[in-house]
Amino acid sequence: MDDQELEKLRTLLHAPFAHDTHKELSARFERLGLTRYDVEGTKRERVTAVMKAIPASELPRIAEQMMAESMVTHSDGITIQDTLWAGSGPTIVERTRRELAEALDIEEIVGLDTQRFLDMIGRWWDLDRFDGLFIDGQTLREKVIRHVFRNPGDWSVSDLFTQLEAFEAPNPRFAAFLEDLVSPKIVLDEPKQRRLVDTINNHLRRDHLALREDGTHAGYPVFRISATGVAATPPKTLVFSGKFKPDIRLSSVPDNRLEIVDNGADALIYDRPIGSDGLRWRDLHRWWCDRHPTMDSDTAKNQLYQRLGQYLPESSPPQRLLYRLYHEIHGQRVWDLPALLPEVWLHWDHQTVRQRGAQALLNQRMDFLLLHPGGHRVVLEVDGKTHYTDQDGNASPQVYARNTRIDRNLRMRGYEVFRFGGAELTDPETAKPLLTEFFTALFDRFTDPRRPV
Repeated sequence: MDDQELEKLRTLLHAPFAHDTHKELSARFERLGLTRYDVEGTKRERVTAVMKAIPASELPRIAEQMMAESMVTHSDGITIQDTLWAGSGPTIVERTRRELAEALDIEEIVGLDTQRFLDMIGRWWDLDRFDGLFIDGQTLREKVIRHVFRNPGDWSVSDLFTQLEAFEAPNPRFAAFLEDLVSPKIVLDEPKQRRLVDTINNHLRRDHLALREDGTHAGYPVFRISATGVAATPPKTLVFSGKFKPDIRLSSVPDNRLEIVDNGADALIYDRPIGSDGLRWRDLHRWWCDRHPTMDSDTAKNQLYQRLGQYLPESSPPQRLLYRLYHEIHGQRVWDLPALLPEVWLHWDHQTVRQRGAQALLNQRMDFLLLHPGGHRVVLEVDGKTHYTDQDGNASPQVYARNTRIDRNLRMRGYEVFRFGGAELTDPETAKPLLTEFFTALFDRFTDPRRPV
């Protein structure tokens, strides 16, 4: 978010406090962690002082918490969410939206269940806003009921999208709306789901996007929008956080069940299903607790944090600093953020280098991997001198070319790669704001558009 959007967000956050009593204000400020900014005075003076004092970097977190805890009305929440979503999500240009609307049939997308359809679009738009003069105007809900259900044929899909203001909606809202249009929330007919998906994908292709199958609900397929070329299916197995190359064997070939033996015993295997929310810290924590059933939650959390950092290379202080600052910057918010997985094995070959050759499966490990919602895989690499110099410490075009080739291959396989120079991550005082800005932009980019207000 840029400075203008952050200040707009600061203004929007005033409204929910307008009718609170002093007691209610105190309670809200405490829940939001804002008591340190509170002052004595009238309710208006207290709210103004608190809102003015909040650091801009904290505004998105506070807005998210207020929506999650139902501190805002549905209408205000949509406006706040649109501000948070500005410039994020998969880009679906207006031309694509309009041509898609022309290709869809209103009766096909609405179905027979009025309430199901109204509930669905009501998750993404304010159906209770009035159009026209308040005295003789109609709510958007009333207009949809009248022109879509009572008088079929009055509106086309283009008319509906115009009334919803879908052509101008932020990308995440429009993408989530399309996902719901083909979901079991609306379409209880798999052949019909797939017909709609095919029609929509014919137009999303222009923007290098597609609705892809991503699980099931009540026996029906669920589809999510993702970039074409990005890995659509979640990883099946993660091997990470070990000092040595693990010795792996398939303990059950039909089930693709892996087992680590011998010198790789310190490595970890996460073999649980990874859903459309990606792999969050809370998912990793739950897995760790199940592995250690006698351990209380706080002890497990601390042990897991220590365990993941244990085998970060001692020769790479910048890599260790990135790991520490990731958790320091995000604090308790890290629970719902992608887990920062260190030393993740990308390739594995049971043959030795002598048998395969020195160039076999280069870059076997990734420094860090983040699994975001929607199947997005993000690799973070911290480059020391060995990433651009030869064994004698001289700048090497060949080493640079090798790393460029590795990045290119990763991207072709659906990973996004971001590299940090080791020199950027030596001083915590300068590294912290740099990483704060980077992760804020990264998480804005991959904000899950499927969560309504």
